[in-house]
Amino acid sequence: MSPPREIKRRSLLAGTAGLIAMPTIVGRAAAATRGVSDTEIVIGTMTDLSGVTAVQGVNNANAMRMAFDDANARGGVNGRKIKWIVEDMEYIVPKAVQAMNKLLNRDNIFFAIGNGGTPHNDAVMPAMFEKNVPNVFPLTCARSMYEPFNRLKFGQFSSYYDQMRAGVKYFVEQRGKKVVGSMYQDTDFGKDVHAGVMAQLDAVGLKLAGATAHRPTDTDFNANLARLHDAGCDLICLGTIVKDTTIILQTARKMGWNVEFCGQFASYSTAVAEAPGDPAEGFYSMAPALYRYPDDPQPAVHEFAEKYHKTFGIDVNYLGEAGYTAATFTLAALDKAGRDLTLDSFIAAMESMKNWHDIFGGPALSLSATNHHASSQSFLSVVRKTRWTPVLDQPLSF
Repeated sequence: MSPPREIKRRSLLAGTAGLIAMPTIVGRAAAATRGVSDTEIVIGTMTDLSGVTAVQGVNNANAMRMAFDDANARGGVNGRKIKWIVEDMEYIVPKAVQAMNKLLNRDNIFFAIGNGGTPHNDAVMPAMFEKNVPNVFPLTCARSMYEPFNRLKFGQFSSYYDQMRAGVKYFVEQRGKKVVGSMYQDTDFGKDVHAGVMAQLDAVGLKLAGATAHRPTDTDFNANLARLHDAGCDLICLGTIVKDTTIILQTARKMGWNVEFCGQFASYSTAVAEAPGDPAEGFYSMAPALYRYPDDPQPAVHEFAEKYHKTFGIDVNYLGEAGYTAATFTLAALDKAGRDLTLDSFIAAMESMKNWHDIFGGPALSLSATNHHASSQSFLSVVRKTRWTPVLDQPLSF
């Protein structure tokens, strides 16, 4: 997928304010707080705009751009425009480190938002925290985004671990599954998903029937699936993203094996549901909220989706909606922080956000001085005729 023209491969500035060269220090605020001047707030993102997860990174970044541009069109936040800079890390950890080094040392960002990828975030957070730069609502559900507690970490989503625990519990107790297998990427992300599967199987007194691990770039899953087929699996849990999920489902269908699969946030994508040949029909996935399609009857959702398509030439997916939620929540916190914006006032404002709701009907998001994990709810959906359909409207628990 080629990024839309609005997203540049190296960087993106929200609004026209970013096109004007600004002095290094403007006024007292910039001298006191990095990334904050009398006229602007500098926010950064490193995400995948051209690699194996670009369908997620581009959609997420597009939606954040919409939110920041809309805020700037209204005059900014407390008299400051948002200058937003995006770096493409192509879902490659060394490039993520390089991108964050630029954002920290050249662009002097106030905080980062929507940083993509579990291993990528894990790699850059030490450098961020050394410079007192918060990592706000990264585009990953890994527990390391909010554990162990750090005043500079803010997690948006229920974790992969919790999603898979809830999913396995449902399939064992409600669907009678007894022979569970696991296929996952051999990364921090995949291992977090797999850990949730293992923990819930242990909780219900079952043993894992089999497991396979693969690289994010692998494309041949015949041997992996054959191993789990021979183990007699009646459910396979996936710690996979978009491309590998789709290939796994295609391979299973070619084998004539109609075993049920259950994924999570990273596989809850319209790109999976709409894959050619309908390999995803009947594929289940957990997610931190339910995707609202562009034809959703809610006026606010319909208006957002229409504007998104008009601006970027593509339909918004769930990751786009999640990006819009992250950006609008953070803008609300910046507004609460007031004109005297500092690191401490921003963190205090984030921690004061309680029962905040997005336009998509997602779960309420709440933070506090002792909890930087906004929501632990997760929902189960299934693909029916190329569309994600909720299995239940209520969240699952374990």
